[in-house]
Amino acid sequence: MKEFWVEIRPWKKEAALAAIEGGATALLLDTKEDAASLARIPIIAPDGDLLEGRDFRRVEITDKASEEKAAESARLGPVIVSTTDWTVIPLENLVAVSDRIIAGVEDEAEAELALGILEKGVGGLLLTSDDPDIIRRVAALIEGGAGTVPLVPLTITGITPVGVGDRVCIDTCSLFAEGEGMLVGNTSSALLLVAAETLENPYVSPRPFRVNAGAVHMYILAPDGRTRYLSEIGAGDDGTAVAEAGKTRTVAVGRVKIERRPLLLIEAEGEGQTASAIIQNAETVRLVGEDGVARSVVELKPGDRILGHLMKGGRHFGVAIDETILER
Repeated sequence: MKEFWVEIRPWKKEAALAAIEGGATALLLDTKEDAASLARIPIIAPDGDLLEGRDFRRVEITDKASEEKAAESARLGPVIVSTTDWTVIPLENLVAVSDRIIAGVEDEAEAELALGILEKGVGGLLLTSDDPDIIRRVAALIEGGAGTVPLVPLTITGITPVGVGDRVCIDTCSLFAEGEGMLVGNTSSALLLVAAETLENPYVSPRPFRVNAGAVHMYILAPDGRTRYLSEIGAGDDGTAVAEAGKTRTVAVGRVKIERRPLLLIEAEGEGQTASAIIQNAETVRLVGEDGVARSVVELKPGDRILGHLMKGGRHFGVAIDETILER
């Protein structure tokens, strides 16, 4: 999840409310007392929860030396980078070496540019503005700007019942669009796009906040690009919603349900790699097809094309590493 810090100095209650409602992760204020009665949110201030020099650092980029200083400081924690000439900030170099770079911006245009650097964008924004409309627009950019993951068509090679096991339903605090879901798989290097329960069916009402993700042992793609086991996911965690075009956004997990259900092994191939997932054998569970349409697992057959995400190398505690690894 990207940090969204908003600087409101001098104090303006309407701006603070816009920031809080837009999902700000911290407010930079003159004093903590200004926002004490509004919401539980970290405050950056001399008497606040986060302190400059202890919890984060600032670097103004003016030359190569200051860029290197920012990169070195990012080893210790978040770094706010800024410059008098915003267009010359070498954000590409900084984003390439650290996910802790927080770009200081003043409007929507600067925010959009920072969030698009090297596709994944900076680790966060510090917006200096007391205009509620600007704050809301930047908040919307962050919510919908978690980046993209490349999706490729895979050909189903097998669908096999594997008996009963524990499967995970992830209920989020957001509504999914049709064709949107989460990426899961038996291996960390090949994931399948499981659609959210957004469609009508004869058996149960839609649950557009839910992804019936699959068996507890499987991997799921997290917002930071790492993978986690489905068994680890819980209320309050962040999840990654993925649209059929590969655009991602971060969603909050509200509840997880683990229940024993009949399961299917779905196997597929593409670009020289094999992908598989074990998911519930039920009409309401769907994979996203090559055309972006979600199709029930009871209708799928070998030869059908579905969307997935392929990666090279292996994973160590969810982090991608360049090593030879064989998973089956």
